[in-house]
This record gives sequence, structure tokens and C-alpha cells, in this order.
Amino acid sequence: MTNTALELFCTRIVDAGRLTQDDVRELAREILPDGIMGRDEADLLLALDRAVADIHEGFSAFVTAEIVNFAVYGERPTGIITREMSAWLAASIAGRKGPTALGSRIAMEIVREAETSDETLIAFALKAKSALAKSLTENTADKAAACSTGRLPCAA
Repeated sequence: MTNTALELFCTRIVDAGRLTQDDVRELAREILPDGIMGRDEADLLLALDRAVADIHEGFSAFVTAEIVNFAVYGERPTGIITREMSAWLAASIAGRKGPTALGSRIAMEIVREAETSDETLIAFALKAKSALAKSLTENTADKAAACSTGRLPCAA
């Protein structure tokens, strides 16, 4: 089932190039007041995360909670991430270029919250967490190098 309001919301946000705190409130209160009801809605939100660079931090918290709730408690068997669910989650979270920081957070939270998770999702979550940590370390090192070479203003 297609959520036309969510599709229109995503299109508007992509066109604007940013997602504000007011947009997060609208999403939670008006577009998805009962949470995520299907995989297509989760896929749209994950795609939105990849498509827009300027996103209010409240979006990550909202999307993480909603996808965890949907995957762990909204699908049957409750609390168990099956092999089929694991395959969908890993593919959806990874997209074409691998998981974003939000995707890594979602994978880890699902593994943490679920009673049982398929080993594929556990391995995916650990790999995503490791890749995110490596990326953050490299970004910090790049900034330090740029600062020492004068390409970036250094904090005093």
C-alpha cells in the first residue's frame, strides 16, 4: 500500500534540499501518526536520509525509533528478526553505497532490541558500525591534517 502523503512529503523535502525540525514534527504528527506501517514507508525514509544532506537531528531519532518498532514489534513473529526480514533490512539500509550513519544506528538498535536476530543482520550491523567508526576516525584525521597545513582554521 502506497502512502501518498509520505511520498509527497519526501518529494517536497528533496526539492527543498533540507529537512527542518518543523518537518520532523509534521512527519511524526501528520504523516505517520501511527508509525511505519510497511516496508515501503521505511524504504522511503531511508532513501530520504541518503538524498538530503541538511537534515535536522530529530529525524534520525524519529526514523530509528520507527524502523526499530516496525521491524521488532510490528512484524511477526514479534521480537524475532527472521532471515527474510534480515535480508530486507540489510539491503534497504545499505542502499547502493553502504549504510549511512543513520542506517548503521538502525541496524545496531534492531539487533539490540530484538529478542533474536538472524546472524546476517548481526554481521551487517557490526560491519556497518565498524565502517562508521573508521569513517569518523578518517574524517577527524583529515581535519587535523588540514588544520596543520593551514587549509582549515584551527581552534585556539
